[in-house]
Amino acid sequence: MQVPSAQPAARAASVNTRGWQPWAAASLSVGLLELPFPIAGPMPPWRSIFAWFGLVPLLWAVLSVDRSNQRHPLRRAFFLAYLCGVLWYIGNCYWIYDTMLLYGDLPPAVSALILLLFSLVLGGYFGLFGLGLAFVQQRTGSTRWALAFAPFLWTALELAGARITSVPWDQLGYSQVDNGLLDQLVPWTGAYGISFFLVLFNAQIVNRFICTDATRRQLLLRFLWLAPVLLLLVLGLLSTPPSTPPTATAVLIQPNLDVGNTGYWTGPGEWDAHMAQFTQLAGEDCGPYIAGIPQTNAQTFDPLCAQRPAHPDLPPDLIVWPESPAPFFEQDPRFERSMTQIARTVDAPLVVNGVGAEYSPADGGWIDHVSAMIYNTQGEEVGRYDKMHLVPWGEYVPFSKVFFFARKLTGKVSAFTPGAHRRIFTLQSADGQTHRYGVFICYEAVFADEVRQFAKLGAQVLVNASDDGWYGDTSAPWQHLNMTRMRAIENRRWLLRDTNNGVTAAIDPYGRVRQSIPRHQVDALPAQFAFRSDITFYTAHGDVFAWLCVILSICVVFWSLNRPASS
Repeated sequence: MQVPSAQPAARAASVNTRGWQPWAAASLSVGLLELPFPIAGPMPPWRSIFAWFGLVPLLWAVLSVDRSNQRHPLRRAFFLAYLCGVLWYIGNCYWIYDTMLLYGDLPPAVSALILLLFSLVLGGYFGLFGLGLAFVQQRTGSTRWALAFAPFLWTALELAGARITSVPWDQLGYSQVDNGLLDQLVPWTGAYGISFFLVLFNAQIVNRFICTDATRRQLLLRFLWLAPVLLLLVLGLLSTPPSTPPTATAVLIQPNLDVGNTGYWTGPGEWDAHMAQFTQLAGEDCGPYIAGIPQTNAQTFDPLCAQRPAHPDLPPDLIVWPESPAPFFEQDPRFERSMTQIARTVDAPLVVNGVGAEYSPADGGWIDHVSAMIYNTQGEEVGRYDKMHLVPWGEYVPFSKVFFFARKLTGKVSAFTPGAHRRIFTLQSADGQTHRYGVFICYEAVFADEVRQFAKLGAQVLVNASDDGWYGDTSAPWQHLNMTRMRAIENRRWLLRDTNNGVTAAIDPYGRVRQSIPRHQVDALPAQFAFRSDITFYTAHGDVFAWLCVILSICVVFWSLNRPASS
């Protein structure tokens, strides 16, 4: 195989640009990369197109700058990309400010500082991306080698974000959750495969249209190269997933409790009133629903009944109560009595989120977990899943010994203990059949390699219980929803998403929201779904593709180290 000459690419790398132009280009990429993700409400699918060229200005800024007169070219490349990353995280995760201000009772300046520090840390992955590309370009003397390296390095850094800093929020691949054709990669590679493809396409645009000495006629002909890819994008957005007829039913309760009010329901008749409402919502197996995502003009149907096609007279297979500020403590006798009574009344198994507890000799006392308690139709607790991936600064204080001086701040943070085991729950429905459920809680939905473990262990349907009330009316609930939808695609499982205040939805194995209810209202969704037992490649093997990108990236860096720096 003949390697392309590096000379044209080397000339392209010597473009004499003004000092401000690369910084402006990096800033332009910030805006373009914000658009293919939810900003304040659900994202229109057409906006996903910006991910296909949003990195182009940044790649140009990093690779097409005259470095001959610069004292620290690699440092400049790092800070160009770092600027892009910091600004992107500030824009994409601006909801952190609102959460800290409104629900953390922190002053505006402190809330802004937390958002800035968060962005300064995670923006480093963008900086490493720019540094890696410039390093390979410098050592090989070829912009084309650097562009070929780009998708591997980007994917490797996305995996690092998930494994090292544990914030895989809005990875680039999530922007294409509505692209039915491109999403066929996901059961094999996870969302990382889409990220790889998008960065590859961005790099090819730079290679073919910017880093080139081609004539205008040649450039015009090269635009024809874009046609099949744009056709793929359009067809993917218009594609209809295969039919997946439902065979089972569930009632997903949306209590819409105020997250700012975490009372213990000790007032006269307060507990009984809430339990009466719980029982009423659990019994609402008929009601209106939205055939899609709320706030997208999706059609509303009335009514939908949670009835099996073959057994319409039987109760639902499952009732779910989400993560919420309800004072549900596993060891509380009134809670135990209420769950037993509700399960027997509705004649269906329950998944109820609350606080689980156990005695730990190692800790010298009782420890609390964020838990999902499972009850059978007789009201007996048959198991409990303890949340394994807790939210830092919300459910525990990271490095608490380091932050001992910040008691005023950390005193508002809970002190939960993470769970140690993933569990699958086998429940029997009213028709006598048993099925296996995998339950995970809130923030855990963004960790693809962890969620797949439930399907690998035998879960036939996934249940995600969440409280997105902390996010308010920002972009976060919609971003969280799209990442959860990707979990359904990766594992080809129906996913029941039950939230405190929305978005409560039934998601099919192709990531499409089939049923939902409006946000910010007390309601229940009579959801229809099905059970599946097949295992995808991603379910079985996890992030193999991303790890291959890590290995190759390391090899390329070491190979470049052994080459003399190109002038």
